[in-house]
Amino acid sequence: MMLGIFTFSAVLSRLLISIGLRKFGKRKLLLIGVAISLIGMTGHYAVDSISALLLLRVIHGFGFGIATALYVTLVSDVIPSARRGEGMGYFAMGNAVSFSLGPLLGLWLLEHYNYTGLFGAGVIILAITLVMTLLIRKTGAQAKESTGTIATEPVEPHSTGKKPAAWAGIIEPKVLVPSTLGLFVGFSFGGLLSFVTLFSMEIGIKETGYFFLVVAISEVLIRFVSGPLFDRKGPFWVLVGAAILCIIGCVLLYYTDSMAMLMLAGIFSGAGFGAMFPALQAWVINLVEPERRGVASATYYNFLDIGIGFGSILLGVVVSMTGYATMFLLSGIMYVLYLVVYLMYVLRQRSGSEWKKNGGTK
Repeated sequence: MMLGIFTFSAVLSRLLISIGLRKFGKRKLLLIGVAISLIGMTGHYAVDSISALLLLRVIHGFGFGIATALYVTLVSDVIPSARRGEGMGYFAMGNAVSFSLGPLLGLWLLEHYNYTGLFGAGVIILAITLVMTLLIRKTGAQAKESTGTIATEPVEPHSTGKKPAAWAGIIEPKVLVPSTLGLFVGFSFGGLLSFVTLFSMEIGIKETGYFFLVVAISEVLIRFVSGPLFDRKGPFWVLVGAAILCIIGCVLLYYTDSMAMLMLAGIFSGAGFGAMFPALQAWVINLVEPERRGVASATYYNFLDIGIGFGSILLGVVVSMTGYATMFLLSGIMYVLYLVVYLMYVLRQRSGSEWKKNGGTK
């Protein structure tokens, strides 16, 4: 329930993000999102009921949804378009470390300092984040190549003479394909984060933290290869290769019965995630005009979070009915569906004039 409420709140905030962008601009809206997250985290010290805790999850999720979409948007504004894959890969290293090592750090804090220390660490991290966000410059020469300006102030969308669709302010239709792929990835990724610790305990492996460490290292290292490859060849080889790595990781988890197998699965899964996430983000940014990047990023992250939320729930049902091994196999099947959808899209686009931009190769 807690994860579901958090996800719903994050999705809702991103659906409203175009309104906030027109009113505040990227930088101010980002500050608002981080501040809301900080309020939600700090409020845990005053919680005395389940209803109050649920309200905090709504508040925290709302701020999280805004911040995650806008950080990507601001970063994309300052990365030269010719190096966007490489740049997004470096930026996404932060996500890799937080998603992979965050659970390990959280469990350690909970064990040694209980919930007071856990939430205290969260407050400190968000406070530092808020200060660093305040230091983001409003303009920059680096952005001229791709956007002419960082455009952190409120901007109005360019007029095309056509009346925009009613839903154009909350969903960017040009990024529905990469967002759908993100949905599949989120479905499997949510299951991995939620159940790999319980799975390892069931088969007698207590040092699960090493799995997350291996995943984080693989995610970081692969980006030194996948980012430049994206810029040279386009998203095709990166996205297909990453999916194959993730499928191998899921199959290895299905057969895992030892620490060595678990670590090997972590290497393949981490490499797949590490190549896939920034490639999808860079592809999303490449598909839209600069003034639509905020809505495009929000659309992508909403699909990703919905996948993580539903994946955690539905794969949990699978675990209760069939066990962890079958759950990991089902996660691998989701990557097969990902490949089917992507390859069908590429085949349709292959005769177009923007083959590389829309998901192909040079």
